[in-house]
Amino acid sequence: MFKKIQQKILPNEEKPEYNPPKIPVPPLKNDFINELKKIIHSPADLVIRFVTNNITIAFIDGLIETQSLDDNILARFEDTSDETPSTLRERISIPEVNVFDEMIQCIDEMLIGAVLIHINGHPQVVLAKIPSYEKRSLEAPENESQVIGTQVGFNESLNTNITLIRRFITNPNLCNEHFTLGKETRTSVSVLYIHGIVDEKHVNTVRQRIKDLDIVDLIDSAILAELIDDSSSSIFPQTLLTERPDRFCDGLLTGKVGIIVNGSSMGIICPFSFLEFFQSREDQNLRWPIASFIRLLRFAAIIVSIFFTPIYVASLTFHYEVIPQPMLVPLSESRAIVPFPPIIEALFLELVIELLREAGARLPTKVGQTIGIVGGIVIGTAAVQAGITSNILIIIVALGALASFTTPNYMMGNVIRIIRFPIIVLAGFWGYYGIMLAFCFLLIHLLKQSSLGAPYLAPFYPPRLKDWPDSIVRLPLPFISRHSVNSRSRKEIEKSKKKKNTKKQRQNSNLTPENKEKVIE
Repeated sequence: MFKKIQQKILPNEEKPEYNPPKIPVPPLKNDFINELKKIIHSPADLVIRFVTNNITIAFIDGLIETQSLDDNILARFEDTSDETPSTLRERISIPEVNVFDEMIQCIDEMLIGAVLIHINGHPQVVLAKIPSYEKRSLEAPENESQVIGTQVGFNESLNTNITLIRRFITNPNLCNEHFTLGKETRTSVSVLYIHGIVDEKHVNTVRQRIKDLDIVDLIDSAILAELIDDSSSSIFPQTLLTERPDRFCDGLLTGKVGIIVNGSSMGIICPFSFLEFFQSREDQNLRWPIASFIRLLRFAAIIVSIFFTPIYVASLTFHYEVIPQPMLVPLSESRAIVPFPPIIEALFLELVIELLREAGARLPTKVGQTIGIVGGIVIGTAAVQAGITSNILIIIVALGALASFTTPNYMMGNVIRIIRFPIIVLAGFWGYYGIMLAFCFLLIHLLKQSSLGAPYLAPFYPPRLKDWPDSIVRLPLPFISRHSVNSRSRKEIEKSKKKKNTKKQRQNSNLTPENKEKVIE
């Protein structure tokens, strides 16, 4: 529906292709410097040094390692007139050294931490990559904290995050594909997966969706996650954003595709099902009875968070008969001086809770905690004394808000908070019928969703019994299949191995006796 509205409001316009002009490298020293300053508008942090009479270097201050520049580049120069880019390239002891003859390519590399080396009289530039970025040290994750497990999280460095992943998974089948997104930002993106475990169609889907993106900038991984979602108009997330390398690696080991964006401390895992958003990595580290109890408690809390307040509104508005008789007297007394209907009263308190939560999140940590506690007590007490709301509804709304905090994922927690409001409205107009209507609409919407084409309600729809032991509850580890519904099945892996073995047997059978002896030797 949203896509049709968008097509009517915003007509499809052909986007101009980004084709930067090709400017050859000037052979003369002065012409090269003037052209370089002209293209990048002479920034204050541009450094140009005349090393010898023939050699000029240029770089952006702060983007390169100065120690490596002195030891591996400047120390290799010789003041000779027969110096060429090819001979200079061989003497520089740096892994990534290239020769370019086009200015735009040289400047693009310089802006990500390369040194341009120009030799007077040659229409080429030697480019040595020695990037140096200030990066945050590895710290414990703030939003996904756990008691049992690793206490290290991703930071904003792409190379550091990939190194963390390779420390967890020392597997030669761990594949890493590199992409560059954003015409202006030119952000580096890495797609990771384990060959042989992942379903190749998911890798192809991610690869194709990233290649089809035509965006100006890419600052954070959350933007990329929304761009590659199956349905960006849905409020339910279809990809997981995590700052824990152990959970990221756990997703790779179960056949998922991971994405790391340079400059973001959150990794993307896809495809991801609805039930997996309510599972924590710590569940795998606990004993199975305790982990199962915590998961059941978590799902019960989600139901309470969504339906507790709507049931209260529907019961007081239309269905008095379902309320036990001993509770009717305190309910009527608490609402005796309240001038508003239950729907207005409930929406008011829910909005107050959301305001306090948002204010506490945006303020500094110590001030935010104080605002949340003191503000809730003061506003709640004042609202009851002023007759704006009843004390029983304050308890119900507080329990619903507390239950919403049990959701391990922040993005899904926001969804749980938002969908309460339309359900409260439907309960205020149609009672229990409105709640059932909202539940059916929610269920139909979830059934229609998918993540990279995989069912969103897996493993229950379509049913896959092998994944049930690690869904709502967590059974002992021997009963859990490590390969989820999104990975290649074991039968497919065994079939591929059998095909390879049969090919080898056929090749060996076609060999002559002399060739067989050579192969054996």
